[in-house]
Amino acid sequence: MLTFNLASDESRTTVPPGSPSLSPSSPPPLAPRGSLSRTSLGNCSSPSLLMAAAVAPSSGGPEPSRPPALPRTFSTSVLNIKHRKSFWDKFWNERSARRADVHGEDLIVTPFAQILASLRSVRNNFQCLTNVPSNKSRRSSGAASVSTPQPRNLNPGDEAYLKLAMETMEELDWCLDQLETIQTHRSVSDMASLKFKRMLNKELSHFSESSRSGNQISEYICSTFLDKQQELDIPSLRVDENVEPPKGAQRKERPRGPTTMSQISGVNRKLCHTNSFTGERLPTHGVETPFEDELGKCLMEIDRWGIDMFRIGEMSNERPLTCVAYTIFTSRELLKSMMIPPKTFITYMMTVEDHYVKENPFHNSLHAADVTQSTHVLLNTPALESVFTPLEITAALFAACVHDVDHPGLTNQFLINSSSELALMYNDESVLENHHLAVAFKLLSNDGCDIFLNMTKKQRQTLRKMVIDMVLSTDMSKHMSLLADLKTMVETKKVAGSGVLLLDNYTDRIQVLENLVHCADLSNPTKPLRLYRLWVERLMEEFFRQGDKEREASMDISPMCDRHSATIEKSQVGFIDYIVHPLWETWADLVHPDAQDILDTLEENRDWYQSAIPASPPAEEEPGDPQRSGIRFQVTLEEGDAESESESAGPM
Repeated sequence: MLTFNLASDESRTTVPPGSPSLSPSSPPPLAPRGSLSRTSLGNCSSPSLLMAAAVAPSSGGPEPSRPPALPRTFSTSVLNIKHRKSFWDKFWNERSARRADVHGEDLIVTPFAQILASLRSVRNNFQCLTNVPSNKSRRSSGAASVSTPQPRNLNPGDEAYLKLAMETMEELDWCLDQLETIQTHRSVSDMASLKFKRMLNKELSHFSESSRSGNQISEYICSTFLDKQQELDIPSLRVDENVEPPKGAQRKERPRGPTTMSQISGVNRKLCHTNSFTGERLPTHGVETPFEDELGKCLMEIDRWGIDMFRIGEMSNERPLTCVAYTIFTSRELLKSMMIPPKTFITYMMTVEDHYVKENPFHNSLHAADVTQSTHVLLNTPALESVFTPLEITAALFAACVHDVDHPGLTNQFLINSSSELALMYNDESVLENHHLAVAFKLLSNDGCDIFLNMTKKQRQTLRKMVIDMVLSTDMSKHMSLLADLKTMVETKKVAGSGVLLLDNYTDRIQVLENLVHCADLSNPTKPLRLYRLWVERLMEEFFRQGDKEREASMDISPMCDRHSATIEKSQVGFIDYIVHPLWETWADLVHPDAQDILDTLEENRDWYQSAIPASPPAEEEPGDPQRSGIRFQVTLEEGDAESESESAGPM
C-alpha cells in the first residue's frame, strides 16, 4: 500500500491574509453551512502529495505580484491567490456576497468533498449540542486521527444553542438535497465534472460577448475541451418527406474500398530505416547521426524541464522520438528490468517514428518526443519518487511515445463532420485516440518490433490496459472530466481529515498517470517562451491548413482554424486561463511544491501573450454575417442539476 501525506498549511508560507494558523492536528472550526464547510476548512487548504516518510519541505516566499490583465484562471489553489482574480474566484465571491461571515481560506470546490465537509460539520455540531462522547473506534482510521473539538458550554433554550441547532439542520438538509439528486448512473466525479462545465460555460458566455475574437476563442474552447453529450429530442427524429434538400446540398458519393473497414489504416507507411547497424554496435543514442557529440550534449539535459526539443530534432537527423525514448528507457534501466532487447526497442521506435506524419506542422514525432520527455520529468518529481512500478512507468512512457502516431493533422470533429472512415470505424468516439492505439499495438507485430516479447501474459495485459486508458485520456474533450476526477480525489482525502492520500488501487493510480500524461500533452505553455512560441506557430499553421480544407469543401470553418480571422495572442491567453492553468494548478496541488516553477513560467508566458494582444473592436453583430452570429454555450444538465445551480446558498 502506498501512502502520501497531505501537507498541512504550516508547511507553506504563501497563505491568504487572515487565514488562521492551525496545527496539523487541529479540527476544522465549527461553522454554519454558509461560512465554512464547503468554502473554507481551516487547515484543509490545498494539499501536497508527499511520501509518508518524507519530511515536508519548506516553501519559498510569495511570488511577486503581476499586473492585472484578463480574468486569471479559475483558481483552486492558495499558492497565487494574493495576486490573481480568476473567474473561479469571482464565481464564489458572487455567491458569497450575501453572506456576512465569508472566510478567505482555500475553497473546497468539488461537490463530493463539499458533502463530506458538511457532514463533518454536522457531526461536530451534534457533539456540541448533545455533549455525546466521541466513539472513535467507529470512525475510519483516517478520520479518527483528527482531534475532536471540545464541547461548548451550551444550554438548551439559549440563543447560541438554538442558532447552532438551526445551522446544523440547514447543513443536514443541504446534504440530503444533494444526495437525493444523485442518480444511480452518475459517479461522484460526474458531479464535479458537470459543475466545472457549468462554471466554465458561464464564463465563456461572458467572454464571447467581449469581441469577435472572444466569440471565436470561446467557441473553440467549448467545442474542443467540453465533452458535451448530444441528446436528440423527439421532434428532431421525425422526417418531413415534403421538405426538399437545399440546392447543392447533395453529397458526392465517395468510392470506398471493399476492405477499408477491415484494416487498420496507416500501418503500411513506407519505412525510412533499414534496421541495419554497423556490426553489432548500436548507435550511442539510438540513432545514426553525424552530430553524435552535439546530440549527446543535448541529451545530457534529458531530466530538465524545458529542454530544447527542436535542437534535438536537428542533431538527431530528424529522429527526436527514437533518441529521446532510447535515452530515457536506458537511463531508467527499463530495458533491463522489462527485458527489452535494445535493438528491438530501437527498431520499434524507428517504426513508430516513421508512422508519424512529417508533413504535419505540429502533430509529428517532434511533438511525441516532447510529450515523452515531459512525461519522464513529471515521473521524476520528488513527490512521486518510488510510487510507480517499472511496469507502470514503462506504460506511461510508451503511451506518451505513441499517443499521436499516424495523426492526420485534423481534429476529431473534422473527421466526424466529414464522415471519414476513421470516424465510422470508431463510432465518432475518441476517433484519433483509438486509431493511435490501434496503430501502435499493430506495429508490435512487425518483424523485430515486439518490445514486450519477454513479458508474461499478465504483464502484457496490464500494460495494454494502462496504455489504452492513458492514450484515451489525451482526447481533449475529456479534459474537464480528468480535471474533475483529480480535484475530487485530492479534496475528498483532504476533507476526510486523514491527511493521507492512498494510491492502493488501480483506479486511483491510473487516474494520477492519466492526468500526468495529459499535463505533458498540454505542457507547451509551461516551457520557456521561445520554445512555447515555436509550438504555437506550428499548431496554428496546422489549424489553418484544416480551415483551408474546410473552406475548399464548403464546410463550416472550425473555431481558430480560419487564417483570416484567428487572433493567436488572445487565443493563447484564453487557452491558459480556462484550460491549461486550472489543470496545472491542480497538479501542482498534488505534488506541491515540485511544480511551482512550472506554474511561474506558465504565468509569465500568459502575461507576455496578454501584452501582445492587439486592440480589438467590440463585438457588434453585423446583419447578414454568418460568422458574427453569437454562439450559445450550454451543457445539458440532468434532472436536479439546474435546481441546485440556482440555489443562492448552495455551493454546487
